[in-house]
Amino acid sequence: MNIVVTGSLGYVSQPLTEKLLQKGHSVTVISSNPDKQKKIEALGARAAIGIIDDVDFIINTFTGADAVYCMLAPYGNLADPTNTADEVIKRAETFVTNYKQAIEKSGVKRIVYLSSIGADKATGSGLISVHYHAENTLRALPSDVNVSFIRAAGFYKNMLGYIHTLKHHNSIAASYGGDDRVVWVSNLDIADAVVNELESQETDRKVSYVASEELSCTEAAAILGTAIGKLDLTWQILTDQQQLMALKAHGMNDSIAHNFVEMNASIHNGTFYEDYDRHKLALGKVKLKDFAREFAVIYQQQ
Repeated sequence: MNIVVTGSLGYVSQPLTEKLLQKGHSVTVISSNPDKQKKIEALGARAAIGIIDDVDFIINTFTGADAVYCMLAPYGNLADPTNTADEVIKRAETFVTNYKQAIEKSGVKRIVYLSSIGADKATGSGLISVHYHAENTLRALPSDVNVSFIRAAGFYKNMLGYIHTLKHHNSIAASYGGDDRVVWVSNLDIADAVVNELESQETDRKVSYVASEELSCTEAAAILGTAIGKLDLTWQILTDQQQLMALKAHGMNDSIAHNFVEMNASIHNGTFYEDYDRHKLALGKVKLKDFAREFAVIYQQQ
């Protein structure tokens, strides 16, 4: 198959590209960074250098493809206080509208979109709402376009954001923690799920969840603590106000910080996982203990 992969050589797109190439597919990787071209070509893929804002570029790149993997990267630098929630939402709307137009005009008939747990809700899950709206936009594609939505759990790599707190306070702290359950996923397990969908012959508007492990925050802290030599590591629960102040102290814009607090609150009270619990599949192969080795290396480097 001739497959287009968006997301450059990012967290999911690089292992996805590698897996597709290993299976004998022809892969074109879209990247906005010209410096990535040689790395993309070194993998054995074709590089298409351009931006998702340029709909003509996307149409040309999608034309002739058998399938396309679409993902959004609208968040920008979350530590930039000028980056607002409205801007994130606007960027997401632009990207997915351009995807839809490019899909229709290029004639590609197989689409896999990387979404998120929580995308079943229009409100209550913070900025995850961008995926709710993106899914609805792509559902409006003509019926002969086969669209699958992969709703991923929280990325293991998101835990790297706790390294600063670990270094200075010997704990993890968020407005969820303790016995709260969190569902995590490895980029490798996401890539496997996307490959399976790209090669699938199903033709409905399919939603699939992908997760690697379900753990309480206390269990996750114990695994990370063992990996970095902090056997007494705890995961403390902050109030929503404490979480909000901490995010703003690290430079996050007030509007985005409020959205993060809203999402964290839904994890704490369990509503974030309601649809996942109704439709979850078997867990993936990569466990937190596997990621913890990578976490420990990065922890020691910082």
